[in-house]
Amino acid sequence: MIYKEFQGLKLSALGLGTMRLPVIEGDDSRIDEAAAQRIYDLAMEQGINYYDTAWGYHGENSELVTGRALARYPRDSFYVATKFPGYDPANWDKVEEIFERQLEKLQMDYFDFYLVHNVCEMNIDAYLDDEKYGIYSYLMEQKKNGRIRHLGFSCHGDMDVLTRFLDAYGKDMEFCQLQINYLDWILQKGKEKVELLDQWSIPVWVMEPVRGGKLAKLAGEDEQRLKSLRPDEGIPAWAFRFLQSIPSVTMILSGMSNEEQLRDNLKTFEEEKKLNEEETQTLLSIAEKMLSDGTVPCTACHYCTSHCPQELDIPRLMYLYNEHKMTGGGFIAPMVLGTLPEDKRPQACLQCRSCEEVCPQQIKISEVLADFAERLNKKEDE
Repeated sequence: MIYKEFQGLKLSALGLGTMRLPVIEGDDSRIDEAAAQRIYDLAMEQGINYYDTAWGYHGENSELVTGRALARYPRDSFYVATKFPGYDPANWDKVEEIFERQLEKLQMDYFDFYLVHNVCEMNIDAYLDDEKYGIYSYLMEQKKNGRIRHLGFSCHGDMDVLTRFLDAYGKDMEFCQLQINYLDWILQKGKEKVELLDQWSIPVWVMEPVRGGKLAKLAGEDEQRLKSLRPDEGIPAWAFRFLQSIPSVTMILSGMSNEEQLRDNLKTFEEEKKLNEEETQTLLSIAEKMLSDGTVPCTACHYCTSHCPQELDIPRLMYLYNEHKMTGGGFIAPMVLGTLPEDKRPQACLQCRSCEEVCPQQIKISEVLADFAERLNKKEDE
């Protein structure tokens, strides 16, 4: 196992994420605890010492199972991370109540790592309104009291959200957890976000390294390109090697739902094999191809916005459309759109096509927005 230095600690470079534990009969809230215990035991045996959970994972049962699984081991043999669930507005004024309950669920007196969870467009104002909700002040007090050893945050928001949070609290944040992989290095501006964190000297924790399994298997010709460069490297391992090549990445989390996945990832993390320039560019060219095949080629030139009678932020809507389509209907686009007035959402498009007359990429914007609205409505009906 590779280990990384962090403030005098030796952290396993691979951490076990507990959002995708094995479940019973496909019910996400019913964790197969016996199967999960075998995963925790194998992880501990093979040197993984970082375990990432959260209040909402598996219908609020992940913390309970994680606590029971790790109670079999000495407290100083592992590090646990959990998070304040600010993704739900109902929790914003319950930071103390939730924090105390999390300690009970995990059967612990302190958290090694604690995160402000999912900083995004929906909750940034609440997180920054410390006078009203006191989230930041309370967590800083728990750190002072030793019940939080290291405080950080996770972020799914855009660059503006990340910048605002850092400007307010960056001096007190010890790490930041981001969704980074070689697809989101481009799609979610991962490169720019890491560069911003580098300016603050904040190390990066990675979630979704293989994009929920999307990068575990590629098109045949793309797999052959990678095999020609590294014949013995598995396709999922390329995603991890990409992350190992980013200097500020300290922790890579993977939600492994069975022992086979865990064993495969453990092999990858036996040693660090960073990508060279040719390998990096090949991987990014594959990502570009994947994006061009399934997304709208908007360059955010903003010519369209001056011609929209509804004053829609079309480039931003195109970005969210691409994210939603590539994810197969994930939570990020609906979450962001939920913060916008109804007259600024995709369904507000009048289909007048004025924007299309000036689009250098000749994008059928009205058709894209209609498709976006239909996809969102379909998701709501499911």
